[in-house]
Amino acid sequence: MRDLGAGFKFLLEGQRWVARHGKQYGFGLVPGLITLVLYLGALVALAVWGADFVAWSTPFADDWSSPWPGLFRGFLTIVLFALGLLLSVLTFTAVTLLIGQPFYESLSETVDRDVSPDGTAPESRLPLWRELWISARDSLRVLARALLWGVLLFALGFVPFLGQTVVPVIGFFVTGFFLTEELTSVALQRRGVDLRARLALLRSRRTLVWGFGTPLGLAFLVPFVAVFLMPGAVAGATLMARELLGEETGDGEAVDGSREEETTRP
Repeated sequence: MRDLGAGFKFLLEGQRWVARHGKQYGFGLVPGLITLVLYLGALVALAVWGADFVAWSTPFADDWSSPWPGLFRGFLTIVLFALGLLLSVLTFTAVTLLIGQPFYESLSETVDRDVSPDGTAPESRLPLWRELWISARDSLRVLARALLWGVLLFALGFVPFLGQTVVPVIGFFVTGFFLTEELTSVALQRRGVDLRARLALLRSRRTLVWGFGTPLGLAFLVPFVAVFLMPGAVAGATLMARELLGEETGDGEAVDGSREEETTRP
């Protein structure tokens, strides 16, 4: 339970960090706004044409007596939209991080320098194209895992009682884990930690990961909230990555003050 609270604390600390660094926060909003427009378009299309797709894919229900075809297809339409919403939550972070790789890389490095006792940050020393390739490749691999979980949870959703109680709870924890993996990948990839090692590291502290990612996943269900929380989520994930690797972290006050002077100096 201590790790659960610690994970949530990292989430709050990340939001407080960007609140003190307005310029970094502003830059961090841009990728999320772009991704939001793309996802809203996809969800609107699903809401408009979802019923037509369900009717096309269930021709066997045409011969059923009324009102069963309408009830059955209405249920499937709701489930289809719910699955699309779940997948949008699972993939929003990955797509936003891919679009905003340079933005979030800079943000994560700034957080590292701010809280590091010696004011330094690990650097990947890889060209940008290589970092983008690794990020895209790893995101696809994580997405494949998330889709498997999504399909499994979708199927379990038809189980009476469990599908309406236990399965949604499991779904939120699964979402929290994959959200945290994507967010911590910015700081961990810069340190040369590959995907397999990242997953092993996160599994070793599942409660910490759930404390960070599950409330964030719940917040991401609220329209537009994900855009405004993303910069702070990246900052908080960087702080948590330092904790996972056992790196020493200072309070950042002295470094923070010096940085404010640098940004205001003509």
